[in-house]
Amino acid sequence: MLDNGLVQVTLSNPDGIVTGIRFNGIDNLLEVRNEEVNRGYWDLVWSDPESTGTTGRFDVIKGTAFKVIEENEDQVEISFTRLWDPSLKGKQVPLNIDKRFIMLRGTSGFYSYAIYDHLQDWPGFHMDETRIAFKLRKDKFHYMAMADNRQRIMPMPDDRLPGRGEPLAYPEAVLLTNPINPDLKGEVDDKYQYSCENKDNRVHGWICSDPPVGFWKITPSDEFRTGGPVKQNLTSHVGPTTLAMFVSAHYSGEDLVPKIQDKEPWKKVFGPVFIYLNSAMDGDDPLSLWEDAKAQMLIEVESWPYTFPASEDFPSSDQRGSVSGTLLVKDKYIEEDYISADSAYVGLALPGDAGSWQRESKGYQFWMRADSDGNFAISDVRPGDYILYAWVPGFIGDYKYDVNISITPGCDIDLGDIAYEPPRNGPTLWEIGIPDRSAAEFYVPDPNPKYINKLFVDHPDRFRQYGLWERYAELYPDNDLVYTVGVSDYRKDWFFAQVNRRKEGKAFQATTWQIVFNLDKVEQNQTYKLRVALASATVAELQVRVNDPKANPPLFSSGLIGKDNSIARHGIHGLYWLFNADIPGAQLGEGKNTIYLTQPRAQTSWQEIMYDYIRLEGPPSSG
Repeated sequence: MLDNGLVQVTLSNPDGIVTGIRFNGIDNLLEVRNEEVNRGYWDLVWSDPESTGTTGRFDVIKGTAFKVIEENEDQVEISFTRLWDPSLKGKQVPLNIDKRFIMLRGTSGFYSYAIYDHLQDWPGFHMDETRIAFKLRKDKFHYMAMADNRQRIMPMPDDRLPGRGEPLAYPEAVLLTNPINPDLKGEVDDKYQYSCENKDNRVHGWICSDPPVGFWKITPSDEFRTGGPVKQNLTSHVGPTTLAMFVSAHYSGEDLVPKIQDKEPWKKVFGPVFIYLNSAMDGDDPLSLWEDAKAQMLIEVESWPYTFPASEDFPSSDQRGSVSGTLLVKDKYIEEDYISADSAYVGLALPGDAGSWQRESKGYQFWMRADSDGNFAISDVRPGDYILYAWVPGFIGDYKYDVNISITPGCDIDLGDIAYEPPRNGPTLWEIGIPDRSAAEFYVPDPNPKYINKLFVDHPDRFRQYGLWERYAELYPDNDLVYTVGVSDYRKDWFFAQVNRRKEGKAFQATTWQIVFNLDKVEQNQTYKLRVALASATVAELQVRVNDPKANPPLFSSGLIGKDNSIARHGIHGLYWLFNADIPGAQLGEGKNTIYLTQPRAQTSWQEIMYDYIRLEGPPSSG
């Protein structure tokens, strides 16, 4: 039991499962109806190295040995370890796992982190997911908050059961037909409607109104999360459940599953994260607890890296280094001079190709946003070898610094001015969308009135409604989308996802979208360049044809790409793709031309392409 006079945390020994949290007069904030192993726990999903996909064996991590690491008047740190040996091959993930819990004097909550260690002689494995989960009392916690504009009274877990809820086409989604709270009747509940990008996923949790108590998960750093700043993860959802996601394949598929090879040494520290508990006076507005939790989150972020974890695998600030510089953009077809990389995402991740950071899942990543002049400073970087990566809103493609950066304790590396030259062959003849790795600027339809989550009505994230893929066939029952450059408006006329069409009772139909445009003159002997940036792809293929919708083979094919599931899981993007197609001038004509974009794979509702941005460039000589 950990007890600092404010909070009392009970853990099973030697399992290291959080079985009870006593706070503000409530004997246990966790769901007392659940078995003890299903209240507060670390878990992972793992599979054998020859496996494919993202499903494996679910494992609630139970320790086999308990140890007090540090105990003094200011803090306690305890450890629950589980060691692996060859007799466990095939039965248990080949990792030594050390789960740590920390309580500080005067702090309203507790911290947890874990060290995963794969030794050199051990067999490989895939880790499809790992996280911390807390299951709260359903009789107490009914209001969930994860952002100022994403908070609400939630359904009860019972509302998802037969008789109260009706399962919808995608398994996590349930239509509430007879909920305990009648105000929620007719709404859709789906945990993925509350997903959040890593960069914004700092604090979320639940409020109990009687007595006014908040339970919050605070993640002060992204360094141990996979996939970079815009990777999306689950947060809190009906249960009432609160998650700290460290590794997941959501919105990416197998590309983001860490695949540890045979005899590959690998060690990673996940966390610490902070479980923060707060309370208000009876009669106070319980929503004040959310404001307080946000303020506490800022304190935790400012305190990173923490000074108190005892493990030598968690380096303190003076054992880390920093990198700074100024990123500029060079695109002579926009401006002769260098352009400031305003609000660029700049980060350090394991060495790889340009853009590889978004599929990187084994190491640590450190990201920040540059200022309006492109200045950046990445501080508190763990020692190791990295590549500096970047991408700039408003420009396509990925930047990669051409030299590995070695971070050593106390180093402060100034790279000075560095320049990104985005892909460009010639002048822009036309463009559709905004190059920002999202489809949010395109037309997102109203949901079917039968499948509404009221939270997302008149909301910036209107794409989080269920079933939007079905709206395409209603808008385009017989003919596909045709976009006319100079006449159409992508905000109104470009559907946010190219999905399959399905009429009731009939098979799925592939779709072909048309871009119609005029050219005053064509340089027949020159090459034009079509650049297509995708915000997401799910078991899809992009085929490009020019002025001949039946050309076989097409001018360009991406082949089968993507397992993002972004449309089914209410995300407006998954992984970013950039494709470039050369169009011989001889295939174009003066006057009207048409580009045909086909997604030919049509087996489910959720095979889709989300476009980020499309541009046609003229030949260099015409610039």
